[in-house]
Amino acid sequence: MLNRRILRVKAFQTLYAFQQCKASNQNLAYDWIKAQFLPDLNSMEVQDKVKLRKEAEQCIRLFDAQLEGNPHEDGEHSPKINNMAKAALVQFKKQNEKDLEFLSNNMVTAAERIPSLYLLSIAILIGFGEHLEKELDKRKKLGNKGNSLAGESNLAKNKVLVFLKEKSPIEQEFVRHHVFREEIADEIRQWFREHVKSQEDYLEYSKNPSPSWEDDMEILQTLLKKVVFKNDTILSFFQEKDINWSENRPVVRSLALKVLKNLDGEGLPSEEFLPELAINWEDDKEFFQNIFNLSVRSEKEFSGLIAEKAKNWDIERIAQTDKVILTMALTEMVNFPSIPVKVTINEFIDISKTYSTPKSKQFVNGLLDVLAKELTDSGKIRKSGRGLIDNK
Repeated sequence: MLNRRILRVKAFQTLYAFQQCKASNQNLAYDWIKAQFLPDLNSMEVQDKVKLRKEAEQCIRLFDAQLEGNPHEDGEHSPKINNMAKAALVQFKKQNEKDLEFLSNNMVTAAERIPSLYLLSIAILIGFGEHLEKELDKRKKLGNKGNSLAGESNLAKNKVLVFLKEKSPIEQEFVRHHVFREEIADEIRQWFREHVKSQEDYLEYSKNPSPSWEDDMEILQTLLKKVVFKNDTILSFFQEKDINWSENRPVVRSLALKVLKNLDGEGLPSEEFLPELAINWEDDKEFFQNIFNLSVRSEKEFSGLIAEKAKNWDIERIAQTDKVILTMALTEMVNFPSIPVKVTINEFIDISKTYSTPKSKQFVNGLLDVLAKELTDSGKIRKSGRGLIDNK
């Protein structure tokens, strides 16, 4: 299933995207303010460019002060400066609200699309085997043996692919998630010819006269890693299918490999060999949306806490990814009483290893340990039920 770690990653990616949107919207607000104080080329009066530039700078400072909740910090200003700063702030907030709504909705849609994407990657592997089988049959009918390798038909007879097609429910899942190999037959044929046939590991595999289950499994994992999820042409194909592909790719790759690893070739596969969206998707979706929305609301409060404890770090110098990770972790600790603190810390340390800087693991770990203790002692973090496990 798509476990909550994956949902945390998706929420983290969306929160990071929202931070980028806000930064962009702030720059747009600055540009708008500057435009309001440009010389009026239609005026017959002499324009004081120096004065206008200073007023634009004052307006931007006032906008920033209002953004931080300190509207009187920058002193008294002319009506125009006050009005333009207020108008810019209104525009800024409205655009942020639009971006937030779009990203929040898109986040759920993107998560719900993940099963179809990892199933598509498995369908491509099956398609490679089926294409090779057709090519060999065609050559046989024409009596053209060519310079065949000892195991040239290995992928067509690949025991793992045969097992998938004949003894697993994957074909039904293809239909359920609208994944149809016949619709991409031309692409599969081209990819096999241009990117698989000459692939070094595949050539070695094709020389093996009698591959074992392990050999068959290894070549499929290799083709996923080195062709399907690495070749630019195929990656562009996935990009066209999914506008969130750059964020979804590592998750989809992991799940596709998990499908193969869950097979042992003995008897029928378990019901869980295909990672499902979630066992209780409605519950997990609620968690997913809550961790995102609550993190957005808690950003200012937790940024202050982070700044207080990161004594040797300027909050502005901390990697944006780390700030998002720390905010999410604190949000989860405070708002989800059934999740143990240690689980939260470990989950977000793992996210920092993959998605942040080389030093982030130690920074995130140290800061969360300190803040978790403080917030627990102050009563801000209150755990119950399963949340009390491992918190002693």
